[in-house]
Amino acid sequence: MSWLYLAIAITAEIIATTALKASDGFSRLYPAIVTTTGYVVAFYFLALTLKTIPVGVAYAIWSGAGIVAISLIGYVVFKQTLDTAALIGIGMIVAGVVVLNVFSKSAMH
Repeated sequence: MSWLYLAIAITAEIIATTALKASDGFSRLYPAIVTTTGYVVAFYFLALTLKTIPVGVAYAIWSGAGIVAISLIGYVVFKQTLDTAALIGIGMIVAGVVVLNVFSKSAMH
């Protein structure tokens, strides 16, 4: 169940962060409500995840997946550009999460 909880936490964080951009500094009510609710859900499910998955592993996956997803959403939805350095950095984050999951004994599956 921990991996399902982590997936829910990641999804909620992605939704909340996307709504945070749309809230325009919390000046728009509905995106602000989605942001607040999304972060509450994200942290609740991340807390459940941490009962069995080490904090460093869970947080690396949670934040890595969030960075990649938000970068893509920013590019597609908000028309934000990603330069070569940004793409390389995102690639390194993905590589780090893969290494952590495939080779580390800390990541319990």
